[in-house]
Amino acid sequence: MSNQHTTPSILSSDLAVTGSISSDGEIQLDGTVEGDVRASAITLGEKSVIKGEVVADIIIVRGKVIGKLRGRQIQLAATARVEGDITHSTLSMENGAFFEGQCRHASDPTNNPRKAATPKAAAPVTKAPAQQVAPPVMGTRKQP
Repeated sequence: MSNQHTTPSILSSDLAVTGSISSDGEIQLDGTVEGDVRASAITLGEKSVIKGEVVADIIIVRGKVIGKLRGRQIQLAATARVEGDITHSTLSMENGAFFEGQCRHASDPTNNPRKAATPKAAAPVTKAPAQQVAPPVMGTRKQP
């Protein structure tokens, strides 16, 4: 059975979970989680508090996260409060969103480094010749 048309799993605001949560489908969290959360898509409601790592292809944050976010597409709503590092392919933040941490772009942010292939098993990598690019010089042109 394909999970493309399944209903998201919902954890309501009166629910507190201690431990990790994992799903192959979509999760909507409105409660409190002390542990890591992993799914294909995760929506964190305004009253949600997550203390742990959040990993999904699509992550929408409206609540509070204390921990890392790793996702292909991450959206921080105006009510979001994130205290931790973000690794993403695309990131958007609305006015009012709070983010404290480091932000890094990655082509595959959801890849678990512990499960990555060893260099012996990896395909050979061909590097393009390096080119030097001069940085732009700002403020050198005089205005009339």
